[in-house]
Amino acid sequence: MQMRKTLTNLWRKPLRLALVALVAGCAMKSAPPLPPALKYPEFIYPAVGQTAAAQAAAIDRGWSFLQNDDLRNAEREFAAVLKVIPDFVPARTGEGDVALARQDYMRALDQFELALRPAPAYTPALVGKGQALLSLNRDSEARVAFEAALKVDPTLTGLSSRIDVLKFREIQNLIAAARQAGSAGRLEEARAAYQKAIAATPDSAVLYRELGIVERRLGDASGALEQFNRAVALDSTDAIALAQTGEILEERGDFAGAETAYRNAHSADAFAGYDRKAEAAVAKAREARLPEEFRALASAEQVTRADLAALIGIRLEDLLRSAPGTPVVTTDTAGHWAAPWIAQVVAAGVMPAFDNHTFQPRAALRRVDLAEAISALLQLMARTNPALQARLAARPAIADMSPSHLNYPAVATAVSAGVLPLVDGGRFDIERPVSGADAIGAIDRLRALPQSR
Repeated sequence: MQMRKTLTNLWRKPLRLALVALVAGCAMKSAPPLPPALKYPEFIYPAVGQTAAAQAAAIDRGWSFLQNDDLRNAEREFAAVLKVIPDFVPARTGEGDVALARQDYMRALDQFELALRPAPAYTPALVGKGQALLSLNRDSEARVAFEAALKVDPTLTGLSSRIDVLKFREIQNLIAAARQAGSAGRLEEARAAYQKAIAATPDSAVLYRELGIVERRLGDASGALEQFNRAVALDSTDAIALAQTGEILEERGDFAGAETAYRNAHSADAFAGYDRKAEAAVAKAREARLPEEFRALASAEQVTRADLAALIGIRLEDLLRSAPGTPVVTTDTAGHWAAPWIAQVVAAGVMPAFDNHTFQPRAALRRVDLAEAISALLQLMARTNPALQARLAARPAIADMSPSHLNYPAVATAVSAGVLPLVDGGRFDIERPVSGADAIGAIDRLRALPQSR
């Protein structure tokens, strides 16, 4: 009703009379009847509303010419009305339709926008504007115009599918842009594109997960965790989001939470190795409860015999447990923080006590001491690993040790297994002190050996 009032108020009685005189005085070509199949069925008839018959008749004639593809006469009809009433919305819309038919999309857009200035809810102009924008590859603006038209006239159900297609296309373009920006390292741009895509489709777990990865690359762990949680809330089987959650929690020292996340990821994808990540988190949780002296090993410039005993006892607990052993009393380890693990390595024969029943826990560890312990551990592992047994039989050339050297067999075993590498010039350097990083690296390499049978 408001639209009709708006259109009616666009002209006054003198102008209506002038239009009647103009139309009557011009020998216009007679308009043909509408064809059975409209030439432009996607156009919406520019309804006149309750106005003078001369106006409606001129619009009808223009519409008939247009649908018969007689664009020249269609334009003459609409132009004749606009000559008398320059802001007559239906005629201006008709001119926009003619421009659309001629594929002059910029002119069409201009005409529809002129029509919408006095009547922003005029459906034929809104639909026409959407069609012009679509032809100009301005999909987002076209969708907005179509949505406005559908809101005014819900009976235009054909627009719904077009709007859905445009939404999908818009989202796909945003996702493609986000991924491209992320690959190129333009992370802020990627974040903005993902946020727009999520605003358009807030139920996509994948988008939250990918945004989380971008947030993490930007250094915002809290923001990343929030996005991963949203992804998992939408899809509890999103293994990647679960694993990313586990990594962030692990970095924060929340090993129990990390283990849970990794195990859930493993349930969703049993072949990605998330079970190993869960076990590693369990180990880190256990190590986090260990004495401060052990946790300081990684940064230690020089480690002791007790440090190595604790490292072996903790990292290779299962191997020590499987070894035949005999309890041995040591006289100098009572009250030492590493006493429980010293007892284990001594009993297993991995680091025997000295003849005087001392262990000398505070003695500095040398490479030769580490080689002796590594050799003993390798012999335990080789009992059930024939391939490792063959590997340990090698006798490498060592520049600073002859095969007759007392410690050569142990050093050769550690070197042949790849656990302790030679140093400059093919030497072993048996007296070199061992740092915490050296000891941890050797034990980690040894732990990896059973996987390469």
